Amino acid sequence: MPRVAPDITLNSVTDTMLRHLIRSPSTPQGLALRSRIVLAASAGQSNQAIAATLRIPEGTAGKWRRAFATSGIDGLQDAPRAGRPPKHGPEVWERIQARACQQPEASSRWTVRTLARDLKLPSATVHDVLVASGLQPHRIRTFTFSPDPDFEAKLLDIVGLYLHPPENALVLCVDEKSGIQALDRTQPGLPLRAGRPRTWTNEYVRNGTQALLAALDVATGRVIGHVKDRRTSANFLRFMDEVVAAFSQRDLHVVLDNLNIHKNPAARRWLSRHPRVHFHHTPTHASWVNLIEVFFSILGKQGLSHRVDRSKASLRAFLQQYLAQYNQPRSRGPKGPRNSSASSKPRRRRTTMDNSPSGGGTVHGVVTRITSRTNQTMY
Repeated sequence: MPRVAPDITLNSVTDTMLRHLIRSPSTPQGLALRSRIVLAASAGQSNQAIAATLRIPEGTAGKWRRAFATSGIDGLQDAPRAGRPPKHGPEVWERIQARACQQPEASSRWTVRTLARDLKLPSATVHDVLVASGLQPHRIRTFTFSPDPDFEAKLLDIVGLYLHPPENALVLCVDEKSGIQALDRTQPGLPLRAGRPRTWTNEYVRNGTQALLAALDVATGRVIGHVKDRRTSANFLRFMDEVVAAFSQRDLHVVLDNLNIHKNPAARRWLSRHPRVHFHHTPTHASWVNLIEVFFSILGKQGLSHRVDRSKASLRAFLQQYLAQYNQPRSRGPKGPRNSSASSKPRRRRTTMDNSPSGGGTVHGVVTRITSRTNQTMY
């Protein structure tokens, strides 16, 4: 008895999905062909007509028509295949996984080939098992645990300054970037060309170092900086004298790390002579809380990474010029005509660090999110 081709009826959602599969360039061609078969069947075409139109066997048209009638769009997918039976059983996988997690005797870590030789297995097999198991013996992640018993209190204090500074007060982030080297190359380099990056020789000559003392105004992003030959307690206190003189009418809340020149007796005596200045020290091993580190990162990547300096004077002049340019007001460029349709859209509300609307976030919520994840500095 001949088979009767099932009727295919599509709702609007299924019809749209099938047409999208046909148009999408990422759809496998087999799936696109099956979608065309179903759309043609929904239009009332017989299997013979579909086969003639798409130039496929009539049995193919009938097969995918029945599959869709039985299972919908899921029926157009290829059924899972048995494939080749696994060559190695669970006991081999367990051996590889267990040995990969052990320390080798004659080296600091495993490689695929050393592990394969130790287990007397093909390196391709070991590699496949490691990848499938998510084991990466060649990688290591470092961490620094903060032993500071007042970690949360100090973090709460500094984040509170950032989010809600005291009235008529200025929050400054202060630190030193010492050991900035004036490096010259032993051979002239080649300039940038199309298809070829800028080049220079690996050999360099050291022409001395400079130290940059910097204070970041959290409210404006402006950086006050002095370039010195060395990082000393006297230079630090002279720098703080000039910072205080620049903001003589304001209370200053200064965020500092735990360097000895920030906490020694000379610093404490200086602090007692300036009652309008308040020091806030970051937790131990948590200098990342100090926002001046962001500026130092920008300086290192944009300003110093490709520098050539033949003297300390050249490096000093560059650092002073970089600070002056960095503090220039930034223009947003010319503004075009506002789109009336765009201006009618509701503006997205800014959120604070704890994902609450601007102005409604709490400092404790921010610190709770940070400390609940870890009391460690992860790199």
